[in-house]
Amino acid sequence: MSGRFEEKSALVTGAASGIGLAITREILNEGGRVAGSDINSDLLQHVAKDLGPRFAPLAGDVTKETDAEALVALAVERGGRLDMAFNVAGGNRAGYIVDQSEADWSFVVDLCLKGVFLGLKHQGRQMLRQGGGAIVNIASLNAHVPMFAGSAYATAKAGVEMLTRNAALEWADRGVRVNAVLPGLVETPLTRPHFQDPERLAAFKSRIPMGRPAQPEEIAGPALFLASMDASYVSGASLLVDGAWAVSGYPDMRPFRGGEKWQP
Repeated sequence: MSGRFEEKSALVTGAASGIGLAITREILNEGGRVAGSDINSDLLQHVAKDLGPRFAPLAGDVTKETDAEALVALAVERGGRLDMAFNVAGGNRAGYIVDQSEADWSFVVDLCLKGVFLGLKHQGRQMLRQGGGAIVNIASLNAHVPMFAGSAYATAKAGVEMLTRNAALEWADRGVRVNAVLPGLVETPLTRPHFQDPERLAAFKSRIPMGRPAQPEEIAGPALFLASMDASYVSGASLLVDGAWAVSGYPDMRPFRGGEKWQP
């Protein structure tokens, strides 16, 4: 597929690690340009040295509208337009419903859902101005499957899936496609605690029919398919990339997180 994205201009949030970095590398490998953002400015500058001149880094926070707008502007400045956008940045602060602080709830929902909204808003404006483009939002298996102590994350990711559909509806007749990828367990910095605990990892593997977690590159491939012309008639779709996990359900994580702190 070398050259599939020759001279295409893309942006990626969460570009310094995990799925975002894997998407960025593959676009560059296939001839494209990437404007990439991450809140970890030091890590972003480090990977930028490795990625080369067709990668333009911009430290930023996806929950700030000015940063979302600036990333689009950088992509257009470097590539003349914005052909593809990948909203990857996310995170979690686990907590049972009766224990979760308002601050932690807001942090997760703002990062995972508002961040995608702000990105879509300005990516969509640019693509509508230029007459087309493709956007891929990284949601989660948890958009469909709840998890113990994960209500904020699961709710936000479910919101990303519906936001994706709404954007697809609003922009389909003007050449802008919007789709979502719903990964299962992927080995990234965000999920590192699961991989550091053999018993916890075994609990996950027992519920994943394929018997293993994914690597970031295995999520990047489907995301890039949705952004490519191979998916030219696909919009508003949610692609589960989870090793068939959704058909088996989420493991009970209470033994690893402890019980609720609140008591009636």
